Amino acid sequence: MKLFFSVGEPSGDLHGANLIAELTRRKPGLFCTGFGGPRMRAAGCELLRDMSDLAVMGIRPVLARLPKFFALKAKADRYFREHRPDGVVLIDYPGFNWHIAKLAKAHKIPVFYYGLPQLWGWMPGRVKKVRRYVDHALCKLPFEEPWLRDQGCNATYVGHPYFDELRSQKLDSAFLQEFAVRDQRQLLTLLPGSRDQEVQSNLPMILKAANFVQREVPDIRLAIASFNERQAEIARRMVAKSGVPAEVFVGRTPELISAAHACISCSGSVSLELLYHAKPSVMVYRISRAFYGLFWWLARVKYMTLVNLLAADELFPKDLRLYDPELPGNEKVLFPEYPTVNDKSALMARHVIGWLKDEPSRQALIGRLEELRAKIGGGGASQRAAEYMLKHLSSQRGAAHYFDTRSEDPLRFSSHLQSRGRTRGSSQERAG
Repeated sequence: MKLFFSVGEPSGDLHGANLIAELTRRKPGLFCTGFGGPRMRAAGCELLRDMSDLAVMGIRPVLARLPKFFALKAKADRYFREHRPDGVVLIDYPGFNWHIAKLAKAHKIPVFYYGLPQLWGWMPGRVKKVRRYVDHALCKLPFEEPWLRDQGCNATYVGHPYFDELRSQKLDSAFLQEFAVRDQRQLLTLLPGSRDQEVQSNLPMILKAANFVQREVPDIRLAIASFNERQAEIARRMVAKSGVPAEVFVGRTPELISAAHACISCSGSVSLELLYHAKPSVMVYRISRAFYGLFWWLARVKYMTLVNLLAADELFPKDLRLYDPELPGNEKVLFPEYPTVNDKSALMARHVIGWLKDEPSRQALIGRLEELRAKIGGGGASQRAAEYMLKHLSSQRGAAHYFDTRSEDPLRFSSHLQSRGRTRGSSQERAG
């Protein structure tokens, strides 16, 4: 059995690796290939292209890389034609993956979309592409299955794969112990994102917010969690320019979240990790003015942060005004959030200062986060997705084998049909 994967982001690479591990555990000899990242390669996927440098967002970065995307599309088309995998597995990365889904359907290869883009919250008209090109939509969030089914799609809720990774994660206890002994002050962890573009856009404002916090809470320790050494270098340059005394660490995101008293984070799937560790956090995402206007014109939900959406009383409220901590009801928001084109550093800092100066308030928020974690953080998405996929692929291969073996011997197949007809006729006569 052969599967083709198309994955273009660090979080998708992680989920793809866990899914591949579960699939090969259940189906030894399964061959996986396609587009992905280093974690998928380590899990046994033969990469036709490492996509690490193509994890981009925004119109300009995508346009600059269009020739590479066209070349990858041609490569996928050639692979489907020459090798015909049993299934195509897509994970997030919608701009490119819709093209891969369309190609797969043209070659009559079943498409599994494991973790669809948030169609319900942003440009819901894209659901037409799911109906047209996706055979099996495997949903990460509980409200996605009924929403997609109402739109005429074949959807199944399997759970969020990020919780599988978090539950299996082993923190470096030696690092944590040494880290705590070296400096016992309260820790504010800064999480500027997993893409270069996100770090460059968000870290300056995050550092400015951290500076405001330090003025009010002088006895605070600041640490930046960088995804890789390249981004750590970007962070070090920004730290030096800002004058904010923040330490930069590479590959220590889980430990720095675990040790934190509070966090300031670029919005993304990391919000689920913050929920898992029950860490009071402020979320930010700086975008261009043009994209900002487009986003709120097309948005159908009030929040950008998954944790806030999961905790919301109403998924599609009539009032879509931006988050404002002064508005009634917004005190219930678990992670104050700021999708913005302007400097919101003072507002972001105010939340953190409140948590660090008021321990009962901080503990109350931690309790609410723990309640939500108990409801949705159970894990098992990789196992459920692998079981679902193998079940459908096996039944498909069985049907194909049934007809293939008979098509090789037309007389045998014809005899078989006549036999079935005689049996059915005899049964009807007996019933009569």
